[in-house]
Amino acid sequence: MPEGHTIRRLALDQGELFGGAPLAVSSPQGRFTGARLVDGQVLQRTEAYGKHLFYVFPEDRVVHVHLGLYGKYAVGGLPPPEPRGLIRMRLVGSSHWADLRGPGACEVLDPAQVAELISRQGPDPLRPDADKELAWARLHRSKSPVAGLLMDQKIFAGVGNVFRAEVLFRARVGPYTPGRDLPREAFDAVWADLVKLMRAGVRANRIVTTRPEDRPRRSPIRVEDAHYVYRRTGLPCRLCGTPVAHAVLQGRNLFWCPTDQR
Repeated sequence: MPEGHTIRRLALDQGELFGGAPLAVSSPQGRFTGARLVDGQVLQRTEAYGKHLFYVFPEDRVVHVHLGLYGKYAVGGLPPPEPRGLIRMRLVGSSHWADLRGPGACEVLDPAQVAELISRQGPDPLRPDADKELAWARLHRSKSPVAGLLMDQKIFAGVGNVFRAEVLFRARVGPYTPGRDLPREAFDAVWADLVKLMRAGVRANRIVTTRPEDRPRRSPIRVEDAHYVYRRTGLPCRLCGTPVAHAVLQGRNLFWCPTDQR
């Protein structure tokens, strides 16, 4: 599932391509019946909150998209190709088109429904209005492992499997540490690192968490050199040489260094 930096990048890119002008919105597949409510309207802006993408139109109409596990966009210059396959939503602007396939959600909401959806999310480290104290309060009263809490969208909106593995390693926090036992200074370090790494992910449109001194070469950054522990099961830790460990926690793959993250 795309992490929060990917959704923020989508919001920025599609706002640039389609914002401020009338937008043709259709559903070649036919399942997005709300397309007719916004078709031909001016796209006022795009926004992202965690893993949720919003297209804001006049008359208090907001198209909400959640990509889920299988959703993806295809984008190109005009003219758009003939619709093929299961296209849930097609956007056609003055210079580009975008096709959305396989999202978990694609619907028209009003502002009250958007506010209710966001109220169920935790703070998004990518947003300047994020309330990290709310994340701390929710994490600190839980006995669950901090690795699971980092993936809980009610605590950290937009954080996915890559960021959770990497920020815990960089903070030297054991993934099975109960949330209520995590020291405040460790939480502050994790939060600050999430803000830093997720913002860098938006700029680069990829996740790179290794520091230059911990990579075999500084540039270009190869895929195999981009992470400390994520998907590196059995490979030596970049800092201590201990084989990277793997387990399944709450149905998701977990990676960590048993030495550096005791």
